[in-house]
Amino acid sequence: MITRDRPAGLLRTLDALAALPERPPVIVVDNGTGADRPLDHPAAPLVLRPGRNTGAVGRNLAARYATTPYVAFCDDDSWWSPGALRQAADLLDAHPRLGLLAARVLVGPDAAEDPMNAVLAASPLPGDDDLPGRPVLGFLACACVVRREAFLGAGGFSKLLFFGGEETLLAYDLAAAGWGVAYEPSLTARHDPDHSGREGRGPLMRRNEVLTLWLRRPLPLAARAGARLAADAVTGDAGARRALGGVLLRLPAALVRRRRLPDRVERAARLLDAGAVATGERS
Repeated sequence: MITRDRPAGLLRTLDALAALPERPPVIVVDNGTGADRPLDHPAAPLVLRPGRNTGAVGRNLAARYATTPYVAFCDDDSWWSPGALRQAADLLDAHPRLGLLAARVLVGPDAAEDPMNAVLAASPLPGDDDLPGRPVLGFLACACVVRREAFLGAGGFSKLLFFGGEETLLAYDLAAAGWGVAYEPSLTARHDPDHSGREGRGPLMRRNEVLTLWLRRPLPLAARAGARLAADAVTGDAGARRALGGVLLRLPAALVRRRRLPDRVERAARLLDAGAVATGERS
């Protein structure tokens, strides 16, 4: 679990994890100043303090410290439903090529469907006989279970992207390495998001969407996305200006790290692109 300055949410999530029948070992990465209290919590978490905000990359640190073959991620506003982790482990045991399982996410006290559930369930990617669920190239990082070997082998979450829409690049890299990425709707996680401060996420998402294209997709596709962002910035869109500034700052490093996807993964990504154009969504 990664957490940053939300001690109340952190303790609520730890309470939920401690109550799970699986009693999973818990690793907390403190990206801020809120992880002092859980040291004596019944969940018995291992608390890691990198001394700075590591963003999504904190999950990489936790995975390196984990001693289990599978690692389930959550944030300080999300947790797993009872039995979900056992089911995930069984599926990963039964499907050796499976690298990541994306869960169905239920939001808030009313357990409403997260819109991402429908996007993932409608993935146009063809099914694989050796994988469960629906093949996807997207997921929610706060509600996924990874095969530790696959996750670390793919490099985990990108330091360059840091936070915000970091999932797509990891899905690409897992698929490029031959691992399966699947959505399994019978696997459920809960999410009760704290909306304070979320207004700043939009520019991060836009920045990282463009950077992900520069990192892995054909150059004309990346250039067109960058041009669209620049056009929005010119029209006075403040969020687009912030996103564009972030892209330009990180673009030299992205080009150094650029690695084209294998043809089979690029074809899958294009199939998803076509579906996103039609529906306005992405899986």
